[in-house]
Amino acid sequence: MFITETLLVVRYAETDQMGVVHHSNYPIWFELARTEYIKNLGMSYSQIEKRGFLLPLIELNCKYKSAARYEDELIVRTSVKELTFTRLIFHYEASKKIDNSLVSIGETTHVWTDKNLKPLNIKKHAPDIYQLLGQGDKVPIP
Repeated sequence: MFITETLLVVRYAETDQMGVVHHSNYPIWFELARTEYIKNLGMSYSQIEKRGFLLPLIELNCKYKSAARYEDELIVRTSVKELTFTRLIFHYEASKKIDNSLVSIGETTHVWTDKNLKPLNIKKHAPDIYQLLGQGDKVPIP
């Protein structure tokens, strides 16, 4: 299974009054990791968009396991959980670099559309993109 690891350092602005990372930052980190994942497959997200294909988010799930704090180094591991002709589900695990303790687990579900946000079959319209993303879709994640 193809997995990318994206390293990030928690910034002060990402913490709340309690000194922990505010929950609103995790979707931003997932987006960063997802973009890196696609880039590491060999095609940037902007290249996909230039060809007329979009991947709008239709669902986001995040479970918080432990607190991350200012200056913690985190690794966000990203993989494809499921790829169909019309949808793509990414899986994320954020852990502290120092001890690999789990901070959060998340998933985002996306639908393939054209520039007018009309759903489409990516395998039919861009089989190369479907094949490229399919490289990571060999082992289902529980």
